[in-house]
Amino acid sequence: MKGGEELTVRLEERPEKLERLKEILREDERILISFSGGLDSSFLAWVAAEVLGDGALCVTLDFEAMPKSELLEAEKIARSLGLRHRIASYRILESEDIANNPPDRCALCKRGIAQALRKIAEEEGIGRVADGVNISDYDDYRPGIRASDEEGIIHPLAEAGLSKSDIRDLAKEMDLPFWDKPPMACLASRIPYGERITPDKLRMVEEAEEFLLGLGLGTVRARVSGRTARIEVEEGDLDRILGMREEVAKELKRIGFSYVCLDLEGYRTGSTNEVL
Repeated sequence: MKGGEELTVRLEERPEKLERLKEILREDERILISFSGGLDSSFLAWVAAEVLGDGALCVTLDFEAMPKSELLEAEKIARSLGLRHRIASYRILESEDIANNPPDRCALCKRGIAQALRKIAEEEGIGRVADGVNISDYDDYRPGIRASDEEGIIHPLAEAGLSKSDIRDLAKEMDLPFWDKPPMACLASRIPYGERITPDKLRMVEEAEEFLLGLGLGTVRARVSGRTARIEVEEGDLDRILGMREEVAKELKRIGFSYVCLDLEGYRTGSTNEVL
């Protein structure tokens, strides 16, 4: 099958996948959606609200590694979509195992998050808790998915066979306001495994990325190693950020970094996992 024919087949399958997603969500009258405000969870929440109305409760956990801008964005998206939405506080750094940042940190964190969400679901009399994992997420090192599975979290998008590109294209076709939202992983993912996660490091990452985004750059990451910042930007922004290197270095040093480096390979998902 040629590339153009494969694309046509994938496009034709999307309506079927969407119907399958709705069938999965209809299996119970109530469901709790783990809602970060990102593309995947927003799409899942919107479909769940369409299918179940107020039977879909969207919960955003406010924890140390979630950028404040993302929390505000989640609130904004929930309001714009008319979702039943709740914010709950959760402290990941109270766990020494998570703060010590082992290679399975994501699994430990996801397990704790899943338990917090299940507790809220139980209080609300809701039997199912779902997240925005899709089939594209299985292409990277994601120990958190296994931990969520073990805690009984379901993945309706993945079960329906929806990929990241499927979700983005469907959201665009439906004119949903978040269709072009760039990916955003938790701030802890910027710190290399084995290096302790602290509130100060998370603050530095958040401030650095907010500054870089404010320069009009696309997707950015400020990876941390001690007091060194390793900046990742999209390939098309490499020349641009080099032209602003003095301004960038000055601001990141003001934030608290001693050294500022640019990763010449550019932005890529999960680059912290490359050492594993």
